[in-house]
Amino acid sequence: MHPVPGMPAVNCTEQFGVPGPWHERLPHFRAEFTPSSGAELQSEYLLPRESAVAALHALDGVRETLAPVLQTCEVRTVAADEQWLSPSYGRDTVALHFTWTEDTGAVLPVVRRLEEALAPFDPRPHWGKVFTTPAAALRDRYPRLDDFRSAVAGLDPGARSPTPSCGTCWATDRTSSSPFPNPLSKGSPAP
Repeated sequence: MHPVPGMPAVNCTEQFGVPGPWHERLPHFRAEFTPSSGAELQSEYLLPRESAVAALHALDGVRETLAPVLQTCEVRTVAADEQWLSPSYGRDTVALHFTWTEDTGAVLPVVRRLEEALAPFDPRPHWGKVFTTPAAALRDRYPRLDDFRSAVAGLDPGARSPTPSCGTCWATDRTSSSPFPNPLSKGSPAP
């Protein structure tokens, strides 16, 4: 069974209690095939595990907004860790993952509405997926962000960022939009 309705199951691993090696059962998709639908956007938010039920009720309240652009949604739990910028830093979490259609214009307003619904639960977005949470809110949700920023200032005085959005979130002062040059913009030094 494919997690995205209407997609063929050939890309998927054996599921529903069929014995086999862990690397062929834990992932949804077989390594040699395109995962999910292939053409998609993704978002993921990690919030305190004890907020899971209330957050799922909040999602139920916006389901009609999500449905037109949602391909599938997954819920998983993640143990707390000690990585400063990890969405699971310092707390056991529940991860709410969303696979969207590949239509940025339609998806971004839905993501904003989703984030409004989840805001009371202190969600931390996955850094590598689509989110619209303002940098100031992210700084408040990552308790070691200031320590990270200090490390960046000491170890990377050129303040290079992997992406413009990370540069904005990791800015060295709360009033700055970003001290990090966008390597893709005109006039930025080569990486």
